[in-house]
Amino acid sequence: MKLRFSIGCMLLAGALPGTAQEGDFGISVPVTASFSAMDTHRLQLADRNTPPTSEGFRIVVSPTLRLGKHWFVYAALQERMGPYFYYDAYDPDHDFYADVLQAFLGYSVRTRKASVVFKAGQLSSAFGSFPLRYDDSVNPLLDQPLSYITEVPLRADQLPCGTGDVLRQHYGFVGNSCGGASGYGPGLTPVTTYALPGIQAEASILRFDMRVQATDGSPSNPQGWTSLRNYAQWAAGGGYTIRQGFRIGVSGFRGPYLNPVVEPLLPAGSGIRSFPASAVGLDGQWARGRFSVNAEWQRFWFDEPGFVESPSVTSAYGEVKSILTPRLYLAGRAGWLNEGAIQDASGAEAAHFAPWVSNVEGGFGFWVDRHQILKVSYSWLHNQGQPTHKYDVLGLQFVTTFNALNRAFR
Repeated sequence: MKLRFSIGCMLLAGALPGTAQEGDFGISVPVTASFSAMDTHRLQLADRNTPPTSEGFRIVVSPTLRLGKHWFVYAALQERMGPYFYYDAYDPDHDFYADVLQAFLGYSVRTRKASVVFKAGQLSSAFGSFPLRYDDSVNPLLDQPLSYITEVPLRADQLPCGTGDVLRQHYGFVGNSCGGASGYGPGLTPVTTYALPGIQAEASILRFDMRVQATDGSPSNPQGWTSLRNYAQWAAGGGYTIRQGFRIGVSGFRGPYLNPVVEPLLPAGSGIRSFPASAVGLDGQWARGRFSVNAEWQRFWFDEPGFVESPSVTSAYGEVKSILTPRLYLAGRAGWLNEGAIQDASGAEAAHFAPWVSNVEGGFGFWVDRHQILKVSYSWLHNQGQPTHKYDVLGLQFVTTFNALNRAFR
């Protein structure tokens, strides 16, 4: 497959001379380009003859256009060749993917003690904190927390026939029996790292920060602008900085997630808005001296027709980074994802609707210079009932950052 036009434009912009000066009008185009390589038996799950090693790359272009003291346009556009991320490794094909991480028009007002920003366009979800650290130059490791990458055995375009049907499903291979789309396919990811169409207001006042968002589509099932009538919903979050370097936060969302294809199958008098997905999360960040910590806890509920107790998912992770020298750091992240109890209308129940999953990743980063970093990590992934190392990944990532264009205009 040929590289898309967007990469060509980025490289052309990189060849243009830039100037950095102060001004209310201007354009800046930061670029993060990364190369990855991995060794894992995940690549051999579909075909044992597939080599256990592979490589990929990723380019994130983040242009900002300043339109005066208050107005601005921002975007974060991603192009990658998989397998790049660890979760890409289940598909060994070298396919290309283009994604919008953010793309919005913004208006900001700032005073001495407060700031307010309004955004409209393609937005990162207001739920959770990891999407703000999704860039390879910010994420100290190579993998991502489980709630952002795990496809749980539920689908938005199919309905399960009770508890027994749910228990027959598998991670990444879901086919319910009570109608909707045909065939088997991937399940839902609890919360996306990609963009949702919507509007957002955020404010920072002294030690408090808050954000409120109305979007078209759930963080568990993103949609386009054309489905606003069915999928309008909210997400919100906020935090308090206890002292410099120590912040705690909370966030949540609620709204419909089922696809319209299942609406004719729902109970009389109900619609897809009658069965929402909802979530609540806690997060914290702490940094002092050479050490920093990030952590999140999240719980998700997916209302399903025909269930007295619908499926739920709980996930958490903790991440630690230690700077050993100005060029070298160590990092580790441990997390788990656990599916909750279910009970259908007939009384059939189960303590967990799918096996729990845990993950531990450890690695280091070496700054070649202030624009380039080499990262190496090893990830242990464990699925309940499958005590094997075939899902482990050894990965290498080289990241470089540069400003393709930086110009100010009077």
